[in-house]
Amino acid sequence: MSARADEIANGLSKVKERVSAAVASAGRSLDEITLIAVTKTYPISDVVTLHNLGVNNFGENRSDEGSKKSAEVAGIWHFQGQVQSRKLREIVSWATFIHSIDSAEHAQKLSRICVELDKEISIFLQISLDGAPDRGGVAASEILALAEKVSQLPNINLAGLMCVPPASYEHQRAFSEISYIQQGFTKSFPEAKLLSAGMSSDFEVAIAHGATHLRIGSQILGSRPDHP
Repeated sequence: MSARADEIANGLSKVKERVSAAVASAGRSLDEITLIAVTKTYPISDVVTLHNLGVNNFGENRSDEGSKKSAEVAGIWHFQGQVQSRKLREIVSWATFIHSIDSAEHAQKLSRICVELDKEISIFLQISLDGAPDRGGVAASEILALAEKVSQLPNINLAGLMCVPPASYEHQRAFSEISYIQQGFTKSFPEAKLLSAGMSSDFEVAIAHGATHLRIGSQILGSRPDHP
């Protein structure tokens, strides 16, 4: 095994240990947790190494990267960047999950494309805690109305909610708010019970507050290289 492969294996092992400890502390089961290795800007060789180490879920923020990498490495691929309407067809071609739907218009176009291609896709609705436009998402007060529209669309599976906490929010505050929103949401949409929340800097707190899908990059793969 190369030095880089050893580095990745060590990072993955440490993250898995921390996830297991956080799950045990929260009184939850590891079966509830999906670890997504966020491979944006990392080379395809790192993705191959992760796959060889048993990782099956990969996340990308840019569709062009996701398209190229997914063509070379089999797995469950997650798009988690901000959605651009013109990129939806391309995203559908490689992604199994989209974590960042925050408008009925995007969901409707996505549904039309999926019907045309005879494909189903699972989506998370992105919530915003502070309304900042640069991270996307809709306010908690609008999430049920959006979900009602999305749930009626063919070839779309509503998986749950996603959130990127504001950097200015202390972790406990952010995930307490996220958990509260999700609990209310699942009363209306009990089948959409997944929660995509938790990244390298905060995944243990996210687990304590009910996160099911963790999006972790640098804690596994080390310092992120500059994008070519």
